[in-house]
Amino acid sequence: MIAATATKSAKQQFLEAFERETATTIKVLKAYPEDQSELRPQEKMKTARELAAMFTMEMAAIDAAVRGTFTFPPKLPPMPQNWKEVVDAFETTRARTLEGLREVTDESLASGTISFPTAPKTVSPWQKLPFAWFLLFDQIHHRGQLSVYLRMAGGKLPSIYGPTADEPWT
Repeated sequence: MIAATATKSAKQQFLEAFERETATTIKVLKAYPEDQSELRPQEKMKTARELAAMFTMEMAAIDAAVRGTFTFPPKLPPMPQNWKEVVDAFETTRARTLEGLREVTDESLASGTISFPTAPKTVSPWQKLPFAWFLLFDQIHHRGQLSVYLRMAGGKLPSIYGPTADEPWT
């Protein structure tokens, strides 16, 4: 007989995904060559430092939404001046956001809305949890972009979702 397992709450599902995905992002950030932080593969693209700084801004927005302090336009953390500041800001903001996610109740996370763009020149209400998922998915998307920068910068790509040429599983 198969034992029944308790269904995880929506908050618990997000918390576990957030912990896992942000831990993977830390691996990519720490693998990036510090001396290549100003790499800009094409003039319309952000530098690696600017791209990676977005991860911290998005986590700060998740944290503010969870704590009920989010405003639009959001209060942005200062732009890191070098790669070490990028990594330090990410780790500090991750720890604070994890603390807020662990403390928030399921009811609080499921209630209320925040205002955020949904289309050009259109700001609409977002529920907190879908907003948090949106920002986490955006981090995952941009982490993929940063992994291409990492290769271009001569770094070794760590495992993200499976083995890489630099981190095989065999």
